[in-house]
Amino acid sequence: MSPSPPPPVPPLSPIPTAPAAPSRIAVIGGGAIGGFTAALVHRAGHDVTLCVRTPLETLTVESEGAVFEAPVTVASAPDRVGPADWVLLTTKAQDTAGTAGWLERLCGPETVVAVLQNGLGHEQRVAPLVPEGTGILPTIVYMSVERTAPGRIVHHIASELHVPQGPLAERFAALLAGSGIDVVPEADFATAAWRKLFTNLAANPLTALLQQRMGIFADPGMARLTRDLLREAAEVARAEGADIGEEDVRRTLEIYTLVPPGGGSSMLYDRMAGRPMEHEYLTGAVVRAAERHGIATPLNSMLLTLLRAVDRELRAAGGT
Repeated sequence: MSPSPPPPVPPLSPIPTAPAAPSRIAVIGGGAIGGFTAALVHRAGHDVTLCVRTPLETLTVESEGAVFEAPVTVASAPDRVGPADWVLLTTKAQDTAGTAGWLERLCGPETVVAVLQNGLGHEQRVAPLVPEGTGILPTIVYMSVERTAPGRIVHHIASELHVPQGPLAERFAALLAGSGIDVVPEADFATAAWRKLFTNLAANPLTALLQQRMGIFADPGMARLTRDLLREAAEVARAEGADIGEEDVRRTLEIYTLVPPGGGSSMLYDRMAGRPMEHEYLTGAVVRAAERHGIATPLNSMLLTLLRAVDRELRAAGGT
């Protein structure tokens, strides 16, 4: 999902011209975002290693009815990789600590780590896991993609990465030129991060709890519930210094109507696959910030309680 939503990835053929100086790029995480970005960056001509726990035989992406295969290098253990120019960290926020072994091997003196995760506080999560002085680029992901099987990615809509304005943003944009992924620099990244959080705050919890796709938001009652959830969060965001208001509530509701009804959310896909969910970094982030400021958030607090109950069941059933 995306604020205005951007066009889907450009037609997948012909293959883009390779860059004059291909970079060594490691993508940590073989989920929907990791597989999608690895495939498109490889297709742009870079040397891509996909770092996963379980080896993949193939990596394919389906977008707008076209399918292509990306023969990236696949590594299933940190001792099989060396320093990269760029590391794209695409695991869920709750899995960040588990990437320490990969980051230790992949980060050299010139490495930049782009953190493609939901939630807030990207740099704070990753800084303790990388050498001091490593460049860290917090990255807001606007991509609706789904992993339908290991190594099989379906792209629904949007292909944007929003980053803080500055030299790293310029380098990142140059790196991904020709990949079909647009890099958007943000002068006020804190506000941009809260705006992205808004796109997740209703879609992720409600689709996951109800185990239904985005078509549920066509229901007027669901739209009213979404509006009330977001208004609670907007007050918290302003207390945190973000420029968030009623226009952001309206825009998010509009986004939900533009997303294909068959699309889902990352939290829904996790629940469907029996995996632990990232609620603590979405709804949990709002509730904890509200507590710091003494702001009541009854609706978001209720959702967090329900999500924690579902997550406990998933973990008890063997989710990792």
